[in-house]
Amino acid sequence: MKLDYPFTIRPLSEEDGGGYLIEFPDLPGCMSDGDSIEEALANGADAMHGWIEAMRAAGREIPPPSVADDGAFSGKWQQRVPKSLHRRLTERAGREGVSLNTLVVSLLSEGLGRRDGAGPDTKAPTN
Repeated sequence: MKLDYPFTIRPLSEEDGGGYLIEFPDLPGCMSDGDSIEEALANGADAMHGWIEAMRAAGREIPPPSVADDGAFSGKWQQRVPKSLHRRLTERAGREGVSLNTLVVSLLSEGLGRRDGAGPDTKAPTN
């Protein structure tokens, strides 16, 4: 599964049905959801491809994926954390059935969404 466009994933409140929402800022109205992050990613890939095909069929312009101006962002960095935090994150990832990387990206995205005012106005779950 290749997602050529940048996307955001955030948890949905139970009131909104739970699970996770994936949105593609470069493709207006293109979004999907899933019960897990992995399912949201897979459904998002389908939504993105469907959105692009619908625009092509309608003869509309398809915007190119946005990229950083200088292309200096690889999406990878290394971070040292206390052993206790590493343990807690690893245990939580195991309970949720996702990789440590997926969990950390989800938590960071959720936190940034709240800080930017885009996420749900709820308190983050704690362990």
